[in-house]
Amino acid sequence: MSSRIRVAILDDHQSIIDGFTYRLSMDPDIQITGTATYGEDLEDMLSENEVDVLLLDVSVPNSPTDHNQYPIIHVIPRLLEQYPRLNILVISMFTQHSLIEALVNIGISGYIFKDDQASIQQLDKIVRSISNDGIYFSAGAYLEPGEETTGPILTPRQLEALSLCDSAPDGDTIVLARRLGITGSTMRNLLSGSYLRLGVRTRAAAIAKAHQLGILPKSPEPNISAGVKNNRYVGTRQLKSKRLN
Repeated sequence: MSSRIRVAILDDHQSIIDGFTYRLSMDPDIQITGTATYGEDLEDMLSENEVDVLLLDVSVPNSPTDHNQYPIIHVIPRLLEQYPRLNILVISMFTQHSLIEALVNIGISGYIFKDDQASIQQLDKIVRSISNDGIYFSAGAYLEPGEETTGPILTPRQLEALSLCDSAPDGDTIVLARRLGITGSTMRNLLSGSYLRLGVRTRAAAIAKAHQLGILPKSPEPNISAGVKNNRYVGTRQLKSKRLN
């Protein structure tokens, strides 16, 4: 690992990225190596820059022209397999235990609520801990042993399949199955099983019910902030001229 902790940020609000960048730039041992505002830029950002800790919002649009939800639950396992030393810290407004538990099961190292100001104020210390294989959760984010989650619980694979469908609501089942590396029949079985658990009959209804229950985060509203579309991904070279003193 580099002597400096290399951090990348994915969040669809530039003001959030700027706030995290400002706070972390005060620590001389932390370097922001890239930021992105759209899901489709995440993998390029990681391939082009070395990253130790990824700060991640789970509710971002696919691209400037596709405001469907980026399938982060499907993507995270692949990222962790491709980058074994990567540690992921989710910072999100969503508080549902079902979603957090699913993210924990696929390998995240921590989860902070966006309104948890006490944790945000010590973000540099949390990043340091996460980079050393530590974990961190906002109070109430993670269930204690014996506590029950609310709402129907999907299996991790069912949730991954539904997350992928959420990213492409009109996507062909066979095409989506290929992205999961499974057959079309297996994909249909996963979806039908999720329908039964959610008490619905269609893909659209399953996605809507999962949003309602917080099992999947809702698709974000289109970001119309000035300059966002022209500054969707910032790599190391661009950041060098923007670093704060």
